Amino acid sequence: MKYWINVVSRDHVQRGVAGGFTQANHGKPHMLRKMAKDDWIIFYSPKTAFQDGEPLQAFTAIGQVTDNEPYKAEMTPDFHPWRRAVDFKPCREVPIRPLIEKLHFIEDKAHWGYKFRFGVIQIHEDDFAIIHASMKP
Repeated sequence: MKYWINVVSRDHVQRGVAGGFTQANHGKPHMLRKMAKDDWIIFYSPKTAFQDGEPLQAFTAIGQVTDNEPYKAEMTPDFHPWRRAVDFKPCREVPIRPLIEKLHFIEDKAHWGYKFRFGVIQIHEDDFAIIHASMKP
């Protein structure tokens, strides 16, 4: 079992929660193919909305992958993003700032935001446990 953080604006996270899926890296399949059934995903939202949203910097959802492979979905005739099915768990949003010092995957605490520029990050179980515990409703 692996643990992931997927960097997605809150509005897109909410669409995924409603539909039981996640996308990554603007619909590309590469990172989704690295995930396996039963892997956990925590969603980090730097902003409230994709393009013009307000800063948020919070963990906004958590769930477990339920399928075996990524699948393509049709959002528009020209956009067919890759997705994974996710069973989202009840949680509360949690600001990242109080957790930064405790998280091992953020090596440079002064420039913590840099780590999230990659879109999808694999993290250790200990970091997952810290975030998960803080998100419990």
